[in-house]
Amino acid sequence: MLLVLRTIFVVIYSILVCVFGCIWCLFSPRNPRHVATFGHLFGRLSGVFGVKVELRKPAGAENYGNAIYIANHQNNFDMITAAKIVQPTTVTVGKKSLLWVPFFGLLYWLTGNLLIDRDNRTKAHSTIGQLVDQFKKKRISFWMFPEGTRSRGRGLLPFKTGAFHAAVAAGVPVIPVVVSNTHGKIKLNRLNNGLVIVEMLPPIDTSGYTTQSVRKLATHCREVMMEKLEALNAEVEAREKSGKL
Repeated sequence: MLLVLRTIFVVIYSILVCVFGCIWCLFSPRNPRHVATFGHLFGRLSGVFGVKVELRKPAGAENYGNAIYIANHQNNFDMITAAKIVQPTTVTVGKKSLLWVPFFGLLYWLTGNLLIDRDNRTKAHSTIGQLVDQFKKKRISFWMFPEGTRSRGRGLLPFKTGAFHAAVAAGVPVIPVVVSNTHGKIKLNRLNNGLVIVEMLPPIDTSGYTTQSVRKLATHCREVMMEKLEALNAEVEAREKSGKL
């Protein structure tokens, strides 16, 4: 019964957010500030799913300039966890097929997110140039999933280098965001689905890297995120066992 009630509520809520969101965005289409606004609205669904999401950010995170944010990509529940920490003027880079998702696809485009054709290597590669151009024109940051696909319980997958090429080319820092494990954690027919911690790490300076050492940067960022992911998972497990959520 709980599964049915949750499903009905989430579907209705999502449709309303998308429809009214599209109307709202028509007054200032493609404004990058919209992404955080509607990301946080979808993040409110965490309570509906019985998940307590704890956000952690470095001091002064609100004043960061242009950057590339990278996060681990687990499953569709990223929409109610990672979305809660998206900073204003940050847009995501997603696959072009998202545009055809009913209701959501149009909102995704109108809020200013960047769509790429991952099946076309030439077009996907040109995205790096688009990111660099955007950095030069205005205050904007990009949120990317360097794994390139959902991990679905397989741990932190190998990183692709697109995000790091863009960061080095634009001369902006990389800011990792780590979300504790959600795979197999959220049961729609269970009232309480425990704790998820979303932590933003301090910026990683890219000034010492070149286009030839981008892979080294990607490896370093993955190691930093892997260490933090293991620590967060251990903390969540300990706190859930002790009941101190």
